[in-house]
Amino acid sequence: MALTLRDRPFEILAWVVLPDHVHAVWRLPDDDPNYSQRWGRIKSRFSRDARRAGLVPPDPVGVANGGVNPALRRKGELGIWQPRFWEHHCRTDRDLQAHIAYCLMNPVKHGLVARPTDWMASSIHRDIRLGRLPADWSGDHIKGNFGEAA
Repeated sequence: MALTLRDRPFEILAWVVLPDHVHAVWRLPDDDPNYSQRWGRIKSRFSRDARRAGLVPPDPVGVANGGVNPALRRKGELGIWQPRFWEHHCRTDRDLQAHIAYCLMNPVKHGLVARPTDWMASSIHRDIRLGRLPADWSGDHIKGNFGEAA
């Protein structure tokens, strides 16, 4: 992540990592709004580092069901990433706040925890530490029609 941030800067407004997917809200520079290149670099570097660390076997054939996408595994890729991503450009502050709330609330939505602060792999802890959100933030007050279907 640090190399991608250095090479293609962006601000992380919210981020949550779940067992089978990730959500992020970024602010990109006006002169470089390329989401795809950033995601590609993050996914590529993560996969390379996971393989080097021995977190995934080097032989994709032996673990065809070990990734998210067995078809990619058969092609020699790790298959831990979806080949696509969902992108939305927030045009208002209300829309931005709704997407940040959706991101931070996603572990609750999926029944993984009772409160957003109970999920450790979330930027909510950074935001509370920096005083951006109260320690008891729940996001319940923000409504919106966005993200994947429930």
